[in-house]
Parts: sequence; C-alpha cells; structure tokens
Amino acid sequence: MGPVKLGSLRVAVLAAALAAGLSAGFATPAGARVERVALPSVDMEAVLKAAQIDPRRADSALTPGAGSSVLLVERALVAKGLLAPSYADGHFGTKTIDAYATYQRSLGYTGIDASGFPGPTSLRLLGETTYAVTRPVSAGSRVAFRGVTVNTRTRAMVVEAERLLGRTLGLTQGSYNPGGVAGSAGTHDGGGALDISVSGMTATTRTAVAKALRRVGFAAWVRTPAQGDWGYHVHAVAINDPDLSSGAQHQAGDYYLGLNGLANRGPDDGPSVAKVTWEEYQRAR
Repeated sequence: MGPVKLGSLRVAVLAAALAAGLSAGFATPAGARVERVALPSVDMEAVLKAAQIDPRRADSALTPGAGSSVLLVERALVAKGLLAPSYADGHFGTKTIDAYATYQRSLGYTGIDASGFPGPTSLRLLGETTYAVTRPVSAGSRVAFRGVTVNTRTRAMVVEAERLLGRTLGLTQGSYNPGGVAGSAGTHDGGGALDISVSGMTATTRTAVAKALRRVGFAAWVRTPAQGDWGYHVHAVAINDPDLSSGAQHQAGDYYLGLNGLANRGPDDGPSVAKVTWEEYQRAR
C-alpha cells in the first residue's frame, strides 16, 4: 500500500473524528449523578509504526491507521509547549520526533531512551489526562541469547522464525551494543537489532532466512560484501521494538517504504512478504 494522501482538510477531519467520541461539558444539578466520559484511545502499535515510517517519507502523508492516535499524541505535546500547533497533523514527522525527545528528556531519560521514539511509560505519562493507551508494546527484559544480548521480544521472534525455517540460527551481533561494530552505523546501539551468520548457506537458504524473519516481524535483508565493508550476513531489525536506536528506526521505516535500509536508500532487494509487526503476526496465527 502506498502513502495515504489526504487533502487540505486533513487536520479538521481528524479533529472532528476525535471530537465525536467526547461529550461536551455541562452543569449538573446538586446531587445528580455525573457519568464519567471515557478518554479517547491512542494505539501504541500504530504510533510506533508511524514514528518509524513518517520521518522517512518524502511528503507529509499519514501512516494508514495511525493518524488519529498520532494526532492525540501531538496535541498533548502542543499542550506542554513542546510542539507548534501547525505540526499537530497526524504525521509523526521529524518535528514530532524532536518534540517527543524533549518530553522524554523532561522525564529524566537520556541516550537511546530519549530518541523521540515513544516507549510505553512515556506515552502513558504524556496522555494521563487526555488519552488512554491501547495495544501497548514492551521490549521486555534484556537477556543473553546465543552469545549476544537481546530483549525477550526479539528472542521470541527469532525462535518463531527458526520454527518456520526448521533450523537454528547463529547470531554474530546482538542488540544494546553501542560502538560494537563500526560498519553497523549505530543500528545495534538499542534493542531489536541482530546480525545472523550465513556461513555454509547457499544463496537460496540465505534468502529463506531473510524471508522467515520478515514473516514474523523483522525488517531483514541479506547483506553482501559488494554493499559495504562486511561479509555475507543477514541483518534484521525488529519492527516496533520500543528500544530501537534511531538508525534502526530509520531502517524499519525504509523497509515499509520499499527500500533496502542502506545509506543509499536503494530499492528493497529482499524477499516479498506481507509487512507485519510481531504483534500483528501473533494475532494472525
């Protein structure tokens, strides 16, 4: 599906859709029962997807299914004086990323935790009085796995991809590895990133590995020596992992836009599959 382009009334339409779910305030007689109005919902899965894809777009199109949730987040940032009202448009672009990073720093977060990519705690705190968070996403805890560090969400994804493949994979680089491999350009600084050994594999098998990883929610590519200063391997980024580094976020966004995740932003050279997150894959099983 290509970018969704809306007309000049996009903000007004989104605002009207949000307002339809809210009741207008009015005075009530003393002792009368006051019904509590439910807060509108922010879908964290959709917000994370938009925060990866939207900054990589060449235009200000909206990520399908994310616009109304992103608008609520942006309005909360506007209310805190962190985002200009003109950028509250349902597009989680670079201005929204910067504003969200400022908000994260105001909570005391630093480094990867203040990259502008929403985490479950910061997203909940931002909307305490204005929205409720649905479909929260957690990276889980950090664990040792096959000689590298990953989080429990990533580990579960790899194990499921191995089940689909019918083989065990060797990991040459994991997550939370700042400065570990210079050629990785920071993509492994946070969570959700893996490099997988393809030693002894045929070209067909390498592609099958990338395909299985994509099927469970990774943006995955077979990397070749012709592309950079590295040997053959499969590079994978767990889409929607809240701990992704900025570089990994960009690669996940490029994957959705049909690109190869490299600095040249060339066309995707990997196997064609339906693009899903881990949570979407699990619901479809």
